[in-house]
Amino acid sequence: MGWRAWITGQLGSLVLLLAAALLILRPWEGGSSGGGPASATAFVIRAVDGDTIEARIGGELEDVRYIGVDTPETVKPGTPVQCFGPQASAFNHHLVEHRQVQLVFGIERRDIYGRLLAYVFLGRRFVNATLVRRGLARTLTIPPNDRFARPLRRLELGAARAGRGLWGSC
Repeated sequence: MGWRAWITGQLGSLVLLLAAALLILRPWEGGSSGGGPASATAFVIRAVDGDTIEARIGGELEDVRYIGVDTPETVKPGTPVQCFGPQASAFNHHLVEHRQVQLVFGIERRDIYGRLLAYVFLGRRFVNATLVRRGLARTLTIPPNDRFARPLRRLELGAARAGRGLWGSC
């Protein structure tokens, strides 16, 4: 093998490695509007409902809305309690309240109500996905925060086919 072929092979490997690193690290998603880190550790003070928590992040108290999911309403002013809302809310309370979680932020950091937007992880458990898989939430995709839209949609279809949670009751 000549030196040109060797260099070409090395460059090809370098390009492949760089492409893989970009796909895995996805640095464009870390630059969320508002700057700051792409993730944070938080202590959940309370679960507000099925898809919103109040958490302490670095000494600050924040309302955090789960990205990619929507649970039936239980506390929205002027809106009646919706079918399967109490079950979704109770599950979220039981799962995350008074626990440490990891928040992974989307590209847009806050919603129109000022809440932080995040994917929530309890250890290795992806809370957003757990809610959908159990039929406690529907998917809600709002670009550009759509990183997990496809897997969440697959979980939603599985829950609906199996009649789990709200899919069997509402």
